[in-house]
Amino acid sequence: MKNLIPSTLVVCLALGACKTTPEQTKVLTQAEYPAAPVAAKKPQTFTNHGYQRVDDYYWLKDKTNPETIAYIKAENAYADTVMASTKALQKTLFDEMKGRIKEEDQSVPSFDNGYYYYSRVGKGQQYSVHCRKKGSLDAAEEVIFDENKMAEGKGAFIMGGYEVSDNNNIAAYVSNTTGSYAEFELRFRDLQTGKELPDVISRMGGSLAWAADNQTVFYSVPNAALRSHKIYKHVVGSKAKDELVYEEKDELFNCYVGRSKTKRIIAIQSGSFTSSDTRILPADQPNGKFTLFLPRQKDVEYNITDHPAHYYVSWKDPQNKNQKIYELPKEGYENRSTWKEIVAHDPKAKIEGIDIFEKYMIITKRINGLLEMQVRELTTGNSKTISFPEPVYTAYPMGTPDFTSTKFRYAYTSLNRPTTTYDYDMLTNSSTKLKEREVPSGFNPDDYEVKRLWATAKDGVKVPMAVVHKKGITLDGTNPSLLYSYGSYGYSSDAGFNANIFSLVNRGFVYVIAQIRGGSDLGEQWYEDGKLQKKMNTFTDFIACAEHLVKEKYTSPEKLAINGGSAGGLLVGAVTNLRPDLFKVVVAEVPFVDVINTMLDPNLPLTTQEYEQWGNPNVKADYDYIMTYSPYDNLKKGNCPNILATGGLNDSQVGFHEPAKWVAKIRTLKTDQNVVLLKTNMDSGHGGSTGRFDYLKDEAFNYAFILSRLGIGK
Repeated sequence: MKNLIPSTLVVCLALGACKTTPEQTKVLTQAEYPAAPVAAKKPQTFTNHGYQRVDDYYWLKDKTNPETIAYIKAENAYADTVMASTKALQKTLFDEMKGRIKEEDQSVPSFDNGYYYYSRVGKGQQYSVHCRKKGSLDAAEEVIFDENKMAEGKGAFIMGGYEVSDNNNIAAYVSNTTGSYAEFELRFRDLQTGKELPDVISRMGGSLAWAADNQTVFYSVPNAALRSHKIYKHVVGSKAKDELVYEEKDELFNCYVGRSKTKRIIAIQSGSFTSSDTRILPADQPNGKFTLFLPRQKDVEYNITDHPAHYYVSWKDPQNKNQKIYELPKEGYENRSTWKEIVAHDPKAKIEGIDIFEKYMIITKRINGLLEMQVRELTTGNSKTISFPEPVYTAYPMGTPDFTSTKFRYAYTSLNRPTTTYDYDMLTNSSTKLKEREVPSGFNPDDYEVKRLWATAKDGVKVPMAVVHKKGITLDGTNPSLLYSYGSYGYSSDAGFNANIFSLVNRGFVYVIAQIRGGSDLGEQWYEDGKLQKKMNTFTDFIACAEHLVKEKYTSPEKLAINGGSAGGLLVGAVTNLRPDLFKVVVAEVPFVDVINTMLDPNLPLTTQEYEQWGNPNVKADYDYIMTYSPYDNLKKGNCPNILATGGLNDSQVGFHEPAKWVAKIRTLKTDQNVVLLKTNMDSGHGGSTGRFDYLKDEAFNYAFILSRLGIGK
């Protein structure tokens, strides 16, 4: 599916806009503001495994309750009151961030099935316009979707993606106006007339695949807990009820549907966080039955890639955690003796993914925390590695739809290098630069220093950090700093270019990304050492990174801000409980802080399938362990940093009530005069505001909070 969710914006402010040493201003205390809203206490008692918990704010999860909405609105008004003195700063920050965006821009066209596809944005437009040209870039432009028109009058709008039928005449697309990334509507547009077809599927999960007949579409559907659990078949124009073709009944598993790059097969992949299986169907036989490719095995994950001559399978099991790759025959592959290992398991190199072409395979690997791409010739096995010289960077394939192409597209970026798009010629082993993100307000990478630092964790493990700051700063402990991480689900915290962060870096900040356990930055074992009964490593790694920055005089506790979102919000919430003395400012975006309550409620989104991440609290050992770190449950009377928590009323991943409850409880326990705020987006969900400029306003608000709490007023 063509993914239309905007990528991270890149670009940066000219250095002359700010002083290296930020101007200090008076930091107002809680006592100098009006009193904060007070949530009513309505105690509810829960008993699990012989323990009793009393939750005073459990009632806040009901957004149909007018009292809940009144409280959320009161918190928003209070946040605006406290932040009123930063209005000019917020505007300055917004203008800086907007100045780093090329307002009129266009993506590099991508060739697929006879057309060049691309998107563009115009001056002042919040959303993208999606277009194509037939056969040549000199051909007339066809506008497929104008998101700006589709979003008119809506508080939020997400275009989740689209797929075009083989005859290029119909686009199936998914979108919503809730801001949720879990539920979409599926609609169809006639690309010859530009008109909407009457077929509307009101609730689907985001994955879809066309069959080769230009009429049949397979799509996924979530259940009430937003677990993608069913695959249906729809025939465009038919009045018949859509046919259920697969149901995943295991609560730990989600299922998705897609079509191979060769266009030959449609695949349903069903997977948990530790196991998977795949069912396949020839794309030209939409009325046939899906067949199981290989049976499901505990703790075995496999992905198949179709090629006319072979199947290629990336394979992960307990002995091969970083994956290996096999070549399988088209017939008789069920016999394991027919499998040929073409890429062996390497405990020091995790295979992130493969992309197949007619004559080549692209293998993306993560080695020592950095990504590299290997180009393998299928017939000879000869390979060429694309590597990069910088100490901290990220590079990744961008997706090349044309199976017969001898070129593949990739992107390269680092903390001080705007994202650059390249085509790699697999015949000549050479890269051609296609586009570098422009920085209208000016940007010189050489004005910044990028480093890799290593902290020593509590158990002696070395934890990497990616660092960027202006050249020439003095390491005397006086520099303001922002430390960011995520640290869950095996998602790596790659060091790519973040245009917005330079509004802080240009004010003298040291910006740091901690690549802690729970992510897979150093391989699959790195991930496994930061989940389930080892989850505490995630938090102690982060604390070790903060302590290292202080020890090496990059910053001090009085100058250190931390930031994380979603599971990264769990991270900053947990470390704030563990070491409230180490941080001055905490920004927790849509934070997953009410862990025990959420994981005990199977009706909430994502709960049951995430037992393999956090544990199942219905099991006493898991309950006991989660209770050692759950931020909401570990709040204690005492001092805490300045805190800004954000939420989304329509959040499908982390309920808006989690940051609301957390803030309400913190206020009853804090003994200092630091400020604690809650800001809830009333129109959107987990990703915040959906328009590119509205999103920048949210970022400006967050940054203004950090700056004002550190006494930086301009």
